[in-house]
Amino acid sequence: MSVVRVPVPAKINLYLGVGPRRGDGYHELTTVYHAIGLYDEITVRRGGTTAITMDGEGEGDVPLDGRNLAVRAVNALAARTGADPRVLLHLRKRIPVAGGLAGGSADAAAALVACDALWRTGLSRPELARIAARIGSDVPFLLYGGTAVGTGRGELVEPVTGGDQVWHWVVAAADGGLSTPAVYAELDRLRDEGLARPPQVIGAELDRLYAALRQDDPVVLGAALHNDLGAAALSLRPSLRDTLDEGLVAGAVAGMVSGSGPSCVFLAADADASERIAERLASSGTCRLTRTATGPVPGASVRVAATVYGGER
Repeated sequence: MSVVRVPVPAKINLYLGVGPRRGDGYHELTTVYHAIGLYDEITVRRGGTTAITMDGEGEGDVPLDGRNLAVRAVNALAARTGADPRVLLHLRKRIPVAGGLAGGSADAAAALVACDALWRTGLSRPELARIAARIGSDVPFLLYGGTAVGTGRGELVEPVTGGDQVWHWVVAAADGGLSTPAVYAELDRLRDEGLARPPQVIGAELDRLYAALRQDDPVVLGAALHNDLGAAALSLRPSLRDTLDEGLVAGAVAGMVSGSGPSCVFLAADADASERIAERLASSGTCRLTRTATGPVPGASVRVAATVYGGER
């Protein structure tokens, strides 16, 4: 393999329960991840240095140095396997940046899978997931995709089995980002002041969500969606309420902040409804862009790119 191409999806959280802050500064999480069909793509080939270029969403805003999670993933895999880390990566970015959709984590997962194939290191997904967990909490899930429950700080992932239902989603991306640490700190503040839901015993809520995933009824699933971080994101960015209200008026079954925000995600009854909701949101002035997607979809997967003289085809 002289060139390896790996598409990787975005994630949303169907459920995000946030526990108290731990001694290491993280919060104990119980979350149900769901991979949706918005994709970034990493292409990797051997080179004389480790470098990354990009095009698409967020060009000029995404760091292209050692802070980039894909570059960190390359270096982590090289350190684990003894491979030569000198590779050239190109990122085609389509997942909205800084939106609570784990685009950076997706790129790290794609880089791990791509370099594992390029270097023929032959690591299993669980072995890659252990490396991924040191890069970011969402990275292990994006190696697998589908729907899965994450615990710890989100890095311990187990698949959630359900039916064959395809769910229709609309993503509304906001201008600018929200600092994830700031959103968690705001949730702590709101809880201390009695203004947000305290940590819950969430077994019954998860059972309700799992049951909803086995039914072919968006209304039932919509009623089971929940995000503890939503209150904090809305406190820091009150304008997100306008986006949520607009999506519901447009006919969404349910809407919530995605992860730590500031993107909002809406569940639609079907494909036609998702297009109508996206169009209404796009013309409302309450968000930067909208995308429709279905889920669940698989995680990072390898495509081999043929090469010819003069470039890649």
